[in-house]
Amino acid sequence: MTEEPADDAAGPDRIRSVAVHREDVANALEATLRSDREVVLRATPPFSGRMRARLHALDAGGAGEDGGGSPADAPGPIHVDPRDLVAEVPPYPEVDDTAAELPDADLETRRERHAANVEAWRETVRERVRSTVDIEVGGEVRTVDVNALG
Repeated sequence: MTEEPADDAAGPDRIRSVAVHREDVANALEATLRSDREVVLRATPPFSGRMRARLHALDAGGAGEDGGGSPADAPGPIHVDPRDLVAEVPPYPEVDDTAAELPDADLETRRERHAANVEAWRETVRERVRSTVDIEVGGEVRTVDVNALG
């Protein structure tokens, strides 16, 4: 049987890789670009070598930044900006741009085209998830692997 690591060994400096779902990255990036909300991918303690980062709105309220119930000296969650997870973030397709492409089209045709443009943007984002990302740990920036799911 292996011995449990000391508390300081369970800190965020143990992280070697972060698993993110491609759809979560696209959702977080779209929310960030389309609103004034700050949406991130968040990995919460206890930390291990491989962590799963899930969609999280920083302004959502709830149990506080540390996830609630953690001692004051416990490490807080790691937040990863979705823009840092995507290589060459494509510009988000705006409704006005779609309308300009089809000035003589009826409203339904423009809506369909805009929906197709947004889905193409989302697919591009899902395809461009990086293989590494920089995270801040204890005031230092570290590069960790990204395992894209889905």
